[in-house]
Amino acid sequence: MTLVTSPYSALDANLAVALDALLTEQSVTRAAARLRTSPAAMSRTLARLRRTLQDPLLVRAGQRMVPTPRALALREEAAAVVHRLGSLLSPGEGADPATLRNTFTLQTADLVGAALTPGLLDLARQEAPAVSFRLQTEEFEGGPALRDGRTDLEVGPIDHVDPETQVEQLVVLRMMAAVRPGHPLTETALDPARLAAAEHVVVSRRGRFTGPLDSALAERNLHRRVTAVLPGHLAAMALAARSDVVCLVPAALAGHPASPLTHTATALGLVLLDIPLPLPPLTIGMAWHPRNAADGAHQWLRAAVRRTLGATRSA
Repeated sequence: MTLVTSPYSALDANLAVALDALLTEQSVTRAAARLRTSPAAMSRTLARLRRTLQDPLLVRAGQRMVPTPRALALREEAAAVVHRLGSLLSPGEGADPATLRNTFTLQTADLVGAALTPGLLDLARQEAPAVSFRLQTEEFEGGPALRDGRTDLEVGPIDHVDPETQVEQLVVLRMMAAVRPGHPLTETALDPARLAAAEHVVVSRRGRFTGPLDSALAERNLHRRVTAVLPGHLAAMALAARSDVVCLVPAALAGHPASPLTHTATALGLVLLDIPLPLPPLTIGMAWHPRNAADGAHQWLRAAVRRTLGATRSA
């Protein structure tokens, strides 16, 4: 069997760099200093270049070396090749937001999308006016959409991801009870028994009737009545604003700045009540595939989401 040898198989990028240094300095010693190597090593490289190009390149003329006609013809091209190699092999520069023309696809829950979109659009108008956003509903498993490139970023409670997916925590929230103004629960201090006795609407993509609140109530031998299960917070909060059902919504931790995620609840006129039970916090994060980690445009997107939610960077 005959092996076909590529004409590029014997190429060595270091030879191009050495050739540029030798033709620029016209001195083995100075070229060696420029490339931080020894004169002996540079002499061996010059010998290799002479064999490869079949030309002496630099010849002795008294106390100095002068280039051959072939060397003079190669000088500008060698410098250009080294410059292109430097650009090719150097770290990528961060993207200039003003030049971005991307359409970013984000996968979020409806409440997270409602909180994110105004802030993202404001930032885009100021920094990246040609950028647009496509928000799509959550999947039960967010990993495949990120892995397949159908989604640039998943934002929300990140619970099911592929092992290679990169995740960053954004904000930690607590759950509060949202009710309409004048709701009976607003008349006196809320306690677990009165909370359990009220009618509730539950938000669950999977149609589940129970959650952490039910576990906390069960420890006190209390059970709530769930009259409706809806797939999104916006519909649940709209129902709570027009009826006596109680809807749980995320809010900032006590002593922390208000979260954009509560703006929709207050915009609907809902009253937020502290829940007198120890409930686990809700962590909002963002997840992305590692192929986008170093991309300048994606870095701007992640920073924009971080700033919109008022988050500080954390692993």
